[in-house]
This record gives sequence, structure tokens and C-alpha cells, in this order.
Amino acid sequence: MRSIDRRLFLQRLAVSAPSLIGLARLGESRGLAPSAVPAQSTAPAVPVEPLHAPDYGQLVTSSDSPQFELPEGFRCVPLSSGGVASSIRPDLEVPNAFDGMAAFPLPNGNIRLIRNHEMVDSATSPHARPIGEPYYDALATGGTTSLEVRISESAGDLTVELVDEFVSLAGTSVNCAGGPTPWGSWLSCEETVRGLEAGYRRPHGYVFEVPASATGPVDPVPLRAMGRFEHEAAAVDPATGIVYETEDQSYEPDEHPGAGFYRFIPNQVGVLSAGGRLQMLAITGRPGTAMARGQTVGAVLPVHWVDIDDPDPADAEENPLAVFRQGLAKGAASFDRLEGAWYGDDGIYIVSTSGGTARSGQVFHYRPISDDAGELTVIFESRSSLVLDAPDNIVVSPRGGVVLCEDGTDDHYIRGLNREGQIFNLVHAPNPVGEYAGTCFSPDGRVMFFNVQGSSSVDGSRASTTYAMWGPWEAGPV
Repeated sequence: MRSIDRRLFLQRLAVSAPSLIGLARLGESRGLAPSAVPAQSTAPAVPVEPLHAPDYGQLVTSSDSPQFELPEGFRCVPLSSGGVASSIRPDLEVPNAFDGMAAFPLPNGNIRLIRNHEMVDSATSPHARPIGEPYYDALATGGTTSLEVRISESAGDLTVELVDEFVSLAGTSVNCAGGPTPWGSWLSCEETVRGLEAGYRRPHGYVFEVPASATGPVDPVPLRAMGRFEHEAAAVDPATGIVYETEDQSYEPDEHPGAGFYRFIPNQVGVLSAGGRLQMLAITGRPGTAMARGQTVGAVLPVHWVDIDDPDPADAEENPLAVFRQGLAKGAASFDRLEGAWYGDDGIYIVSTSGGTARSGQVFHYRPISDDAGELTVIFESRSSLVLDAPDNIVVSPRGGVVLCEDGTDDHYIRGLNREGQIFNLVHAPNPVGEYAGTCFSPDGRVMFFNVQGSSSVDGSRASTTYAMWGPWEAGPV
């Protein structure tokens, strides 16, 4: 396919892509039947000219960070690097593997970023030691760091600078994603159940909470009632305090049963350590539905929740699907690699990284309608990896825009999804820099932060970096 033909192909896909949740419901109210997503080629992606939205325009080389292409008028600067000494605290060697992240307002007007480190070092590695203390496990190299960032403005120009950074959670493992809470904390999720049998000192596969007010490593308390499985992200409904959780497991018929979408109903809102009830989503009237294939974009599915009787099963390490199979036995639904989750539009957006006919990704929206029931809608399904390739982290901006990080081929993008269902590009590196992660916005929406992940082991050679990006967001849907 010639370049011009490929570009027209991508533009047509963007124009005809399904809408977000609001437009999907509008179509229903008008009696319009949503159309199924047609089958697409699963051939590997090839280099293409970047998609662009008319609002932000074509990507151009960044003057501040020339390794990136950004929409014209935007700036992007590095704030913090991993695998090296902190520029603020020379005695701190910042861990690598920057992943999930969120931003919180501080009383002094600055911003607190809390950042995951998806370190995967084995318990037998010569580098197996915690990044600080107190720690949960003396042989686990993951955790979180907290950053303080100051944004100042002069004559309409912003300056974004790092004020401080320090370890805030230590001795955990494979801290991949997580999510912010309305009460001012970060939920850091372990994407592994490797524990005692793998040589670690403690079991793993839990959620840990880090307050934004912390000024050093917190006492690491595993929230066992929230489940022991390969966690990915967490999102909290501020109206109820219910925490929604995703699981990163693959779906292949007759080989891998898939992943679950969970919710944790706390006994006491805002005090997750007080325990609660873990449940898994099921499609009403369709027990055991595999949501990974054959779904109709825009269709609204009634759902309910089934109880997980044992959220912390004794055999979780040798059986990573021990929690999932409890829900599946009660008719719960399965997905293909659920990763990102974020609250928005009165519900929870969740991302299936490998879902869809083309296996290039799905975006769902769950909306609760009662204590025990809700609605699930596929609001976007990638028809080709050329359009959206394995979405991972997701964030909803303060203005309601949806931003997705890709985790497919080496040629990753940070992409936006507008209200017309169009995919457009926000960040691209012509010479791939690695996986993007941790997108989040300052509370006022002026600055987007993101990570380049880098190496996920202590002896890795690829540095991780946290960036700040800002510009005329008001010109477009983000």
C-alpha cells in the first residue's frame, strides 16, 4: 500500500470509529442499532505517517526534547530519571521501571506525583534488596517513589520543575499500575503472585496504599481482602468509595481462560485496611461470557456481580488464577489482558490490551445503576494495530478527554480518543524510546505527566524518565 493510500485508510478508520460512551447512548436513544466491528487483518503493524486530529494538528519535533514528536505549540521536558542518582537527593539512586502514576495537590500549591516501579528482579538476583525501609520484603526490588513538582507561570509561559523525590513504598514486587483514591492516596498494585515458593520472604500479589501526604517510606501493609492475583490497575468511584480492579491475564480459547474485572466494597469508605467484600463482574443472562472476541461496539450489556469467597487463597502462588476461577465458576465474564482503569463519565473506563477481533485492544466503560447491577459498553475496539496497538494505561483528563498509552510494537504512541471516537496522536518517538506509561494530569489540567518505562531490573541499561508536557490543550479534546 502506498503512503498516501495508507494515510487515507487510517483517516477513514478514524472517521468511522465508534463513539465514546455519551455518543453510544445517544445512538441508543434515537433507536440506532450499533454495528459490529468487522474482522480486520492481524498482520504486524508497519511504519505509517502519524494520525492527527484537526484540533491539535500534525506532530512535529519537540524543541525541548527532540527525541519526541508532539503537536505544534506543546512543550515537553524531563523531570526525573531512573537508574541514576536523583538530581535533588544525590544519596538516592532512583529505581528504574517507571510505570503507573498519579498526581495530587499539595497544601503548598505544588503537585505530588506518586510513581510505580515495575521491578521484576528474582529473589535470587544479586541485586535483590529493597529500595528503602521500612520494607515489606527484604528481597523485593519494587515499590513507589513520590515526587514534588512546582508549576510556575510568567508572562503566560509555564515552568515545570522537580522540587523533591523520595522512596515512599519499599519491598514490593512488579508494581505495575494502580490508581488514585478520592481521599488522597495511591493504590500500588503488584502484578505477580511469586512469593515464598519463588524464594521471597513474603507472599506477593497484593495492593498497597501510599498517602500523598507521606514524606518517606510508608509502613507497607498488604490489603489482602482486595485479592491476591496479578493486579494491574485500580480506580475508585468517588460516589461510593468502591474500588474497581483489573487483572492482566491472557485469553485464548481452550488454553488461557482470561482475566477478571473486580470490585472491592470496603467495610469503611476510605479505610481499605478495615476489609470488605471482593466481587467479579458477570454479564446478566450470559454466564461465562468471553468479552475478548465478537463484541458489538456501542451495545449496552446488563451486568451484575458475584462474590469471591476466598480473596486470598492459600494456593495463589502455584495457581495464579485461583481468584479468577472462583468467579468464573459462578458465571463471571472473562477478558483478554485487562490493564488500565480510570474513573470518568460516572463510571469506570477499563482497557483490554489484547481484546477485539484484531486483538489490538478494546476500551470498555462500566456504569453502576444500582448497588448490585450496572451496564458495560464497548466504546472502542481497534480495527488494526495501525490505528491503536495494544492500549495499556488510560487516564481521563480534568476536561474529560481520554488518553491511552500503547504497549504493542516497539513503535509506541501516546494517543487520544475524542468524543467522536477518533484516535489521534499526542506523543511519538521516531526512534523508539520504549514503553510509555503513567499518564496523568495536574489537578488543574494544564500539565500532562508521563513515563518512559526503561529497564525493569536493577542491572538493566535503559534509563526510565518522567516527563512533563503542556500546551494548548483547550484547542482539542484532551
